[in-house]
Amino acid sequence: MIDCVLGLDSGGSKTRVAVADRQGRVLHLEVAAGLDPTANPQWSAQLHALMQVPAKWPLAAAVLGLPLHGELAECSIAQRDAAQQALPCPVVVENDVRIAFDGAFAGQGAGVLILAGTGSMAWASRNEPGAEQVRVGGWGDVFGDEGSAYWIGCQALILASRSLDGRDAYPALTRALLDHLGLAAEQLAGWVYGLANRRAEIAALAEGVSAWAMAGDPAAIRVLDEAAAHLAEHITAAWSRLGLSGPATWSYAGGVFANPQMIDGISRRIGRAACTPRLPPIGGALWRAAHLAGWNPDQHWIEQLSHNL
Repeated sequence: MIDCVLGLDSGGSKTRVAVADRQGRVLHLEVAAGLDPTANPQWSAQLHALMQVPAKWPLAAAVLGLPLHGELAECSIAQRDAAQQALPCPVVVENDVRIAFDGAFAGQGAGVLILAGTGSMAWASRNEPGAEQVRVGGWGDVFGDEGSAYWIGCQALILASRSLDGRDAYPALTRALLDHLGLAAEQLAGWVYGLANRRAEIAALAEGVSAWAMAGDPAAIRVLDEAAAHLAEHITAAWSRLGLSGPATWSYAGGVFANPQMIDGISRRIGRAACTPRLPPIGGALWRAAHLAGWNPDQHWIEQLSHNL
């Protein structure tokens, strides 16, 4: 039978599961809802369900990148237990930003990965055996996640509320936001406080803000520029904590970077262009799993996997 490895990448909004073989061919790829334990009380049952199809392959190893892992002790223990119960092979559970880092750099030199999806966090390492792993940000939506899709969505709501009150004037953004949601002004608060998954639904507004910015709306441009400044701060702090000087070597992951203005805004502040990720986050999970299985995921394997993903 063909040996395979499994990778999982999950954030606040979305989960990807993939199975790959020794040649870097992707045999199974599935997308599901996010497994954030603070927002999804059914995350453990859903993880078990997601593992049923991949577990039918002859798995040599698995690596799962899960939100909040390594940040909340009780949550991390539950995630490890759930993963080990769900899979019949050696399994490693990591923070989802760590596997995004692995995908972006795939073992090549020191760097900083800035993830801006539903939440935000930077992960940095010298990428040497036994090297320190540095995390910056990732404090969550209550007092962190600056520059994330959730943060961008919140800023749009704040500007709209100020405009509706007459405290400020952002007519184009306010009208665009209300039209996007299909709401009258007096319905906005009810929509926000009636959301079942407030973090994910507010984060989804970032896509609209990005589109309005690209269409030239000054308020939306301002929000994205402030988001880029926050993310650049994450990168600079992480690079400094590695004891390195000069402009940071950095890469990126997450839906916020679908807008190239975000990458440009960070590059200007850092003083160095971004490194294109070698693999997406799910590829980082598969790359780590290949190492766990004792394979040699060389350049050819990485290229083959990248092409298949």
